Amino acid sequence: MTTLGAGRFTYEVSGRNWGDLPEGWSFVEATAVALDSHDNVHVFNRGSHPMIVFDSSGNVIRTWGEGVFSNPHGVAIGPDDSVYCVDNGDHVVRKFTPDGKLLMTIGVPGKPAPPMSGDPFSTPTQVAIDQRNGDLFVSDGYQNARVHKYSPDGRHLLSWGESGTDEGHFSLPHNVTTDKDGWVYVADRENQRIQVFDSNGKFEEQFGLNLARPGCVFVDYRSGEKLVYVGEFFAGFSSNSTGMRIGPRVSILDAEGNALARLGDQTFGDEPGRFLSPHGIAVDSRGDIYVAEVSRTENYGGLIPPLTDPKKERRSLRKLVKKN
Repeated sequence: MTTLGAGRFTYEVSGRNWGDLPEGWSFVEATAVALDSHDNVHVFNRGSHPMIVFDSSGNVIRTWGEGVFSNPHGVAIGPDDSVYCVDNGDHVVRKFTPDGKLLMTIGVPGKPAPPMSGDPFSTPTQVAIDQRNGDLFVSDGYQNARVHKYSPDGRHLLSWGESGTDEGHFSLPHNVTTDKDGWVYVADRENQRIQVFDSNGKFEEQFGLNLARPGCVFVDYRSGEKLVYVGEFFAGFSSNSTGMRIGPRVSILDAEGNALARLGDQTFGDEPGRFLSPHGIAVDSRGDIYVAEVSRTENYGGLIPPLTDPKKERRSLRKLVKKN
């Protein structure tokens, strides 16, 4: 069995793919992962069953969302176990009950805002819920450079951000999460940093001197300390594609952004000890880490050979089991 990390951040890799999928089922690629209050694992994916819910042992509990989504991208779960899904093909955020009943849609399906207009949405990426009051934060990244804030009933409250590299500017805000105190963490992927804001968009700080293209971020307090988990894409290029410690990997940071652990030193690969493209991340009550990877779409400019057989699939969901 492959292990990653060291000391109190030692993890056993679950294997090539986690989750006991029925024969003939496929993720195609898992784009995002989130956990409910019972540690059930919600895997948003681009297969024929776009939301597959597992128990913590990997058994399928239920599926839903068939025929609903255009291009699954991000998922988050609220304190009441409502499920929020970001569809960046339809340019909307949808809220569901835990068993998949549609409760609310934010945005107009198939009608994006003009690129870089600042208006919601133009290929949004992720949604996060303020644990204190249910407000929503949507990172609007591929054709915008904004974070939008909504009330729990879907009313637009404010937006912030613009294209650039300064504080409060973004170059592909690819993921967003919140902590229990209401701070908003944005994975500013192509600026290679995490930016932290208050709930009204005021810049607080940034982590970035030690990150490689952060694609996803998750904050957890349950160990008794504040830990920031970051999934990072490969930050190299063709001539250094075998370089070490430049992603893809998972980093665990403390509250000040200092690296406590790096999981994955080698370049991209399908082997158990390597990552391909960490796109979504979540941590359960035991401290186990779930990583969703867009292993079919992301090829780093052709460095990863394309899959020409539609029936073939690369690993796209990993569980890292905490050992101590």
